[in-house]
Amino acid sequence: MPDHYSPGRRTGTEGVGMTTFVLVHGAWHGAWCWDRLVPELEQRGHSAVTLDLPSHGSDTAPAEGVTLTDYVDRVSEVLEMQTEPVVLVGHSMGGMVITGAAERVPERIRALVYLTAFLPGDGDSLLALEEGNPNSAVPPALLRAEDGRTATIDPSRIRELFFHDCSDADAAAAVAQLTAQALAPLAEPLQLTEERFGSIPRVYVECTDDRAICIEMQRQMITARGCDQIVSMDTSHSPFLSAPAELADHLSAV
Repeated sequence: MPDHYSPGRRTGTEGVGMTTFVLVHGAWHGAWCWDRLVPELEQRGHSAVTLDLPSHGSDTAPAEGVTLTDYVDRVSEVLEMQTEPVVLVGHSMGGMVITGAAERVPERIRALVYLTAFLPGDGDSLLALEEGNPNSAVPPALLRAEDGRTATIDPSRIRELFFHDCSDADAAAAVAQLTAQALAPLAEPLQLTEERFGSIPRVYVECTDDRAICIEMQRQMITARGCDQIVSMDTSHSPFLSAPAELADHLSAV
């Protein structure tokens, strides 16, 4: 797998009809999770920028001190470096992050894509949204650190929750790269306005066989917040590993 570095790693070349995608990973993950998707986007003539959020992937920031604001700062920094507005994609927890970035620098974003992601409204935190999950599966699988500031996932549950339709090799490689997740960002609410976040077109890619954010919860958030386009994939929580070509096709249509 290729190396990743902060604040962002760009791939692809400039071309007619080319879109720049900035890809934001979810909890426990890192920029590595996009390694199968990026070549598919490149083959379709696009450019992709990946990044590690603070304390994720190869980023060395201590997880215990990380906040959601730190995540938004990192993504906003990457967006400011781009030469044109981008399509900003967030997976899972990354939905919270791209929403915060949209409120911060809406002029840098052409569209938001929520990939089986948390889609908040004003005043929502991830944990507040999770309380409405009719089939909450991740919280019972959390293994909290003694200080209560970070958590990992029960190893016996990881594949079932995240990678059940992935190959054995892909699942094993992904599990080996998961890191501890800071819990403070999950409890931090976002303050949003219609003038900023609300002005950006939203696309939701729902994953109907997701066992981490069940399809019922995905559709609850879509109904509550509204989206300009909805795309369905019959995959797990990790279509970037199990169906990267199909996902790239959907993203290319945004």
